[in-house]
Amino acid sequence: MLFPFQNTYARLPRTFHVRVDPSPVSAPEWIAVNRNLAEDLGIDPDALESAEGLAVLSGNRVPEGAEPLAAAYSGHQFGGFSPVLGDGRAILLGEVIHRDGRHRDIQLKGSGPTPFSRRGDGRSALGPVLREYLVSEAMHALGIPTTRALAAVWSGDMVYREEVEPGGVFTRVASSHLRIGTCEYFSSRGDFESLRLLVDYALRRHDPERVDAENPALALLEGVMERQASLVARWMGLGFIHGVMNTDNMSLSGETIDYGPCAFLDRYDPAKKFSFIDRNGRYAYGNQPNIAHWNLARLAEALLPLVAEEETTAIRLVTEVLERFPDLFRREWSRTFSAKVGFPGESGREPAERLLALMEDQFVDFTLAFRHLRNALSAEGPFLALFTWSDPVRHWLSGWRSALSEHGISEEEASSRMRAVNPVIIPRNHRIEAAIAAGKDRDFEPFHRLHRLLASPYEENSGSRDFESPPLPAEEVQATFCGT
Repeated sequence: MLFPFQNTYARLPRTFHVRVDPSPVSAPEWIAVNRNLAEDLGIDPDALESAEGLAVLSGNRVPEGAEPLAAAYSGHQFGGFSPVLGDGRAILLGEVIHRDGRHRDIQLKGSGPTPFSRRGDGRSALGPVLREYLVSEAMHALGIPTTRALAAVWSGDMVYREEVEPGGVFTRVASSHLRIGTCEYFSSRGDFESLRLLVDYALRRHDPERVDAENPALALLEGVMERQASLVARWMGLGFIHGVMNTDNMSLSGETIDYGPCAFLDRYDPAKKFSFIDRNGRYAYGNQPNIAHWNLARLAEALLPLVAEEETTAIRLVTEVLERFPDLFRREWSRTFSAKVGFPGESGREPAERLLALMEDQFVDFTLAFRHLRNALSAEGPFLALFTWSDPVRHWLSGWRSALSEHGISEEEASSRMRAVNPVIIPRNHRIEAAIAAGKDRDFEPFHRLHRLLASPYEENSGSRDFESPPLPAEEVQATFCGT
């Protein structure tokens, strides 16, 4: 057996999913196989890279033990509710057990139409395949909870979007594909028995310590809220912009999922957005915490019927949970950014806020500022060189050193802490676009080189110098696209 499947989601009632097989592609070829991840999943990497493995991960063969299905869910998309969305271009093959003892979904993206495709072709263009492979694996290397990339395949077929493009199939690995929108799906249909089954399943899969909670629905809301607060704070610490934080793209597991129009800040600007369809900046960098809170409120609404019989009681209970989010996120943000300026716990919040204000005023590159701050206690020149007006920055540096000293933090300790959280290299938008452009011409060397460099994002590497730099004006990415 190529995949040691131990499926649980397929055991849930048919209200949760529709059985559907992948659609074959014409001439599949490997682009990338994640051998290390395969081993973690109990899969023989050599077998995975065989002709049989290619047939399975291109959608041309259903492997033994698989129970392919498209999951049902709803979603608030840019604030408007869509009652039926579901997997329109993705098929869950099944689940395997990771070496940590927990289940992982193995899902094909771009594997053909499903009953949820809404007249779409169910295929993926090559660009989104390469983008998600690069960014999800980079996020993993950066220490951010995320879905993973097991493989990328050239399909041999063309896909029709704004233009004709080569197609691909992406194999995604996730702790689950349960979304806020999954809860909304059952609640909006008044199917509270399925909703109850979903809550129980989600707790067993993601919150086993809460399975015996007195109020399971409320316990699930609390767990999801804690994970989302931590996740979004860590996004902020990397300058990451998800780009499409619809409720169908926010996971109950707390992993980053769906990398369609994602991007990273170049110059620090809280109002920055990249997604072409985000016309009003709903999902801009600085608005991500507010949207996370809004999404959690939609989850709370969906769970109300299970929280308490009396609606007023249910509303009071979920409101008490949701009201904790701002303080919870603030703590997570403070820990994230305190570490970025060398402080433990939340003690560096004020220096971090003052530095961000300077960076915003002087249009400074987000990643480079924190990358050079790692060395600024002993060599402040490269850090100062990023700023146009040095006097306020020198003043900040003086206050920063004093604050570190007052907290009893040595130069070695501060530097070590900053080196652990401030990357040297990130998947910069223009480098991703260059890799995608080359890939469309069947040149995957830029893709593989970028992937290798992103595997060690916190290490100094002379070979990565060109990839550390921000884009030249002509290279700046102005908009990103979801690829559907």
